[in-house]
Amino acid sequence: MALTREQMAQRVARELKDGYYVNLGIGIPTLVANYVPADMDVMLQSENGLLGMGEFPTESTIDADMINAGKQTVTARRGASIFDSAQSFAMIRGGHVDLTVLGAFEVDVQGNIASWMIPGKLVKGMGGAMDLVAGADNIIVTMTHASKDGESKLLSQCSLPLTGAGCIRKVLTDLAYLEIEDGAFILRETAPGVSVEEIIEKTAGKLIVPDDVKEMTF
Repeated sequence: MALTREQMAQRVARELKDGYYVNLGIGIPTLVANYVPADMDVMLQSENGLLGMGEFPTESTIDADMINAGKQTVTARRGASIFDSAQSFAMIRGGHVDLTVLGAFEVDVQGNIASWMIPGKLVKGMGGAMDLVAGADNIIVTMTHASKDGESKLLSQCSLPLTGAGCIRKVLTDLAYLEIEDGAFILRETAPGVSVEEIIEKTAGKLIVPDDVKEMTF
């Protein structure tokens, strides 16, 4: 059974480490904020100028002026800092973000990512994604394994305009957790109840299946 958006966020949260500065992209990545372990000190960064995002607000705690880069209302945790976007991007470009979590339309076996436009559709712009993939060494992409039409999003070569080249090493889909090495996707974990055969069928790029593939637990 494919992972829900919440389960995908839970799985990504396992990659967090105490003391990390983490940038969460728009979409599924924003949900990771709700699954930071209670005993872990992690500072979530938003490129519009907030370091120290907390969980999403309830109706009683919502503040329309507190938003993330995707214009969703957020909360600020104790110790948070608010600054202008120039300082925020200096932090990103300077390599001071320990983990970046991004959504994507496509990823390929060379670690290329396409996440900002589909030709013929209205595009708001790339936002901070180009800076994030250029300034971060530790990036996790979260996305569905295939499109609604069943077309794989894990490809031999991206067909859409790239956000960044050769920068992705980890991909979490609704079916699996994979790493990218030496021109191939390497299957590390399967979603509960998802067969290796289904993952092979829905992966267009070269896929290596080791003998020690694990099943995720929740």
